[in-house]
Amino acid sequence: MPVESTSDMLHPAQATAVRGHTGQVFALGLAQVLAWGSSTYLPAAVVGPVCASLGVTRGTFFAAFSLSLVVMAAAGPKVGRTIDRQGGRQVLRLSNLVLAGGLVMLSLANGVAGLFIAWCAMGLGMSLGLYDAAFAALVHQHGRSASRLIVGISLVGGFASTVAWPLSGWMVEHWGWRSCCQAWAVAHLCIGLFIHGYFVSSRRAAQGGVVRSESGTVSQPPARPATDMAWLLVFSGTTAFVTSAMAVHLPALLTATGSSMSQALLAGSLLGPAQVAARLAEFGLSQRFKVHPLATARTATVLHPLACVVLGLVGSLPFAGACFSVLHGAGNGMVSVARGVLPLALFGPGAYGAITGRLALVGRSMQALAPFTFAIVMEHRGAAQALWLSGAMSVAALVSLLQLRR
Repeated sequence: MPVESTSDMLHPAQATAVRGHTGQVFALGLAQVLAWGSSTYLPAAVVGPVCASLGVTRGTFFAAFSLSLVVMAAAGPKVGRTIDRQGGRQVLRLSNLVLAGGLVMLSLANGVAGLFIAWCAMGLGMSLGLYDAAFAALVHQHGRSASRLIVGISLVGGFASTVAWPLSGWMVEHWGWRSCCQAWAVAHLCIGLFIHGYFVSSRRAAQGGVVRSESGTVSQPPARPATDMAWLLVFSGTTAFVTSAMAVHLPALLTATGSSMSQALLAGSLLGPAQVAARLAEFGLSQRFKVHPLATARTATVLHPLACVVLGLVGSLPFAGACFSVLHGAGNGMVSVARGVLPLALFGPGAYGAITGRLALVGRSMQALAPFTFAIVMEHRGAAQALWLSGAMSVAALVSLLQLRR
């Protein structure tokens, strides 16, 4: 299927929606920094003061946050199908309104009920506005040529934790956690709405080999084997488990395997740069050598098990934690891109939103389950067993990818 040029697909009245790919990539990447920073990365900055203010335990707070991930997973397939039919502009703009509303509700919470209701709203907003929805919007607008834009947005969005954690921490320290939530809500209304209205078009890219009726029904090209979707679901679920478990338990895992707290914190600080560096390298290689996304995805799933072997063998050495963090971060950075690009490469753009919605249902469910499961294994079986659990998950992801063909 040929790569289309977006300049020939937009009506003149819609041309202002896309001022060139570079501007769109940077703007939507900034919108992802805003979306991730005010949702997924918010708990780390506000959990302490929220618990003290509301008189709840950290376990209760994170139970509410886990519920938001369940809501996000459940809404994913519907959101994807909607973007397939209508494009992403209205969905992404709605995400800003819903996330702003959830943040205001969180800032006004006075007890457990308010906390859980606010995070349910946040979960819906996350489903409408995080990577899965943004990538589906790009595929609807650009077709197969969206793959390089997806990588670019992932590069910019990879700085979400680098920006959001210190910014939220500063706001909590100087303004309080309630004002912090309200400030993020204002950013959604003033910045997010503008970006998604200006840089996202509802115009569909021309799709060679795909027939679309007036009612919006998609006729797909010749289907791949039914098992391919099952293997891709395994990849989505296992990699999401590893990502979520490491995001919550990485410092504790490193200290339990021999690193000092200072070494663990230093290793944790390398995670973000490793992710971005891996995405940059992947982008350069894919552009220069036309590497298939399936090859890079397989490479990505090898890096976490390799990190587990290093930590298991030499965990007490000073550099072990840093090596683990860099290898895991590099693999995780590439995996996050693969989740967006691989369905497009394997199944085409015709029903991309519906496919990624199904993948998100499995992935987000595993993401919600991982922190609790990993904590139980660490507590009752030890850090070594927890480490091998995460390694086995990545091996399962690699095995699933080896079943797929280009």
